[in-house]
Amino acid sequence: MSEETERKRERVYSEDEIVSKLQAELPHWRYENGWIRRRYKTHNWKSTLMVINTVGHLAEAAWHHPDLKASYAWVEVLLMNHAAKGVTDKDFELAKKIEDVVQWQPGKADGTLEGTPNADQRFAYLKYDS
Repeated sequence: MSEETERKRERVYSEDEIVSKLQAELPHWRYENGWIRRRYKTHNWKSTLMVINTVGHLAEAAWHHPDLKASYAWVEVLLMNHAAKGVTDKDFELAKKIEDVVQWQPGKADGTLEGTPNADQRFAYLKYDS
């Protein structure tokens, strides 16, 4: 199958479908200017770089690459399928994987991994969603 044929098979969602799907499946993500996007708040530059590297690893493994914007205490992830010229299932799937990994809080899960200490801001990582 040619690359051109493969591109034609990607389903591009309408704006209404995207908004509805985000509300149902990715409530912290939003649709704006043709992209689904999410801003993660971090505690410092080190945490920002860790989020960027995590997103980079997941994107490379998935062979689907987001645009990223970053500053000292935040990272914004923007997803849109360039080949399909719109938002597709690949974008939603990668967004879910990013959300699962970046928002993982080991201290809230069963097991011995306790997570970063909340009381000591020197070790603070991400400003997790409630």
